[in-house]
Amino acid sequence: MNFQQLRILQEAVRCNFNLTEVASALFTSQSGVSKHIKDLEDELGVELFVRRGKRFLGLTEPGKEVVDVVRRILLDTRNIRQIAEQFSNRDQGQLRVATTHTQARYALPSVVGRFKAAFPKVHLALHQANPSEIATLLLEGEADLGIATETLAHITKLAVFPFYQWRHAVIVPDSHPLSAKHPLTLEAIAEYPLITYQEGFTGRSQIDASFARAGLAPDIVISALDADVIKTYVELGLGIGIIAAMAYSPTRDSGLCLLDSEHLFPSNTTWIAIHKGHFLRNFTYQFIRLCNPKLPEPLVRDVSWLSGNAPPPAQAFNELFNDGAGI
Repeated sequence: MNFQQLRILQEAVRCNFNLTEVASALFTSQSGVSKHIKDLEDELGVELFVRRGKRFLGLTEPGKEVVDVVRRILLDTRNIRQIAEQFSNRDQGQLRVATTHTQARYALPSVVGRFKAAFPKVHLALHQANPSEIATLLLEGEADLGIATETLAHITKLAVFPFYQWRHAVIVPDSHPLSAKHPLTLEAIAEYPLITYQEGFTGRSQIDASFARAGLAPDIVISALDADVIKTYVELGLGIGIIAAMAYSPTRDSGLCLLDSEHLFPSNTTWIAIHKGHFLRNFTYQFIRLCNPKLPEPLVRDVSWLSGNAPPPAQAFNELFNDGAGI
């Protein structure tokens, strides 16, 4: 048994059992991949893959258990390298952060600025992706940290920590009739064409749920991935917008008016996620601390308390939001 065989097993699952893709990902030949798999099965005395002719269709029951162990072995192997780098190059290396456009554009600039000032020799790579893609990058070891509002808190292999809380807000062109409506109501909003986030992004589910609870079906004429696009079409008079409140700036968005709508939509939590069991370099932990200074180091480093089949209860994080934790 050798590490190349273990890598092939893990990669076969990731590539949906396409051995051509496995060979390409590991810079080897398909015949070499097949031989490694056969040698490993012969050594273990069990078949690891379900086959139809020469095609691999999935994992056998023994294969599923072996792959779980393989993932832990390869994860610990990466952790050993990370530990060595931690002590040989304490403040050098690479930090890969996967996040959404909204977080990269509005929440992270101040954090990134302070981080680069503290760790100038660390290469910081920001990968913009949707929440599901962020989770995949974390699980496959392609990102060290993930930051998003959706998805991350519901994946049991990820440990999540609160970044900050935020709310949606309504934006309209200057002098719009809704700017004189006090208090603003969902019923009043639903009378106009609506422009907001695409499903699965930036708390869109919370917006939909708020209207549904009120028995309303708003006319969403345009949906977009980020607030800048939403604001552009609101400025054109194509509808009123619902965006993350932090995305509005009185100076940049001088043609728009932000309406008091905090009472209409529930708060959202943006989460910081790591793959459970991953060793955290010192600068990775410091980046997390810059996001939320109230996160104690032992809580972040010891993620074993988050094991189980469900994310931790929300009340466990309540005190981390007191006094304006996060940004």
